[in-house]
Amino acid sequence: MVIKRENLKMVSKLGVIVLAMFGFGYALVPIYQAICEMTGINVLALGDKKIPGATPKMPANTQVDITRSITVEFDSNARGPWHFKPAQNTLKVHPGELTTVMYEFQNTQNRTMSAQAIPSYAPSQAGAYFNKLECFCFQQYTLAPGEKKQWPVAFVIDPKLSKDVTTITLSYTFFEVGGRTPAAPQSSNAIDNKAPSI
Repeated sequence: MVIKRENLKMVSKLGVIVLAMFGFGYALVPIYQAICEMTGINVLALGDKKIPGATPKMPANTQVDITRSITVEFDSNARGPWHFKPAQNTLKVHPGELTTVMYEFQNTQNRTMSAQAIPSYAPSQAGAYFNKLECFCFQQYTLAPGEKKQWPVAFVIDPKLSKDVTTITLSYTFFEVGGRTPAAPQSSNAIDNKAPSI
């Protein structure tokens, strides 16, 4: 009985301590702001205040190279009976600038199909500097007969890309996965001309 009473006393003391810590933590933010305003220690907080008649200035993104522009051409190839095209054919972008372009697709067949896109770049060295943050080429899609879709491609061109490159062509080939589109035939000459193994 004595131990139970002591345990209840301890729990109630711990409860009071927890409540006091919570109250102190809750009151800490307004106390901190009041002290900073009085002493002027937190100079960065002054930029958050709205000054009458002043227009807020957004910080410039230093990762964007505004001194140069690159023309990005968008191309589409479809291996099968469907419509696949970019929403726009060309776009001028600055290296380091986040850009999004849409691609449109429609399954014109009377059957469900699964398909995927593979990207390619011209010039080929641009591929290493063309960073896609979001792309429909990352996965396969299943579309019902007649279904239309729009998919985004969000990309950033690395400012380290050679200044000689002023135009990049992003091309997608859209093909059916495990479908009826026949694979490219193998050359019989290449098989016949193999050197015999010794």
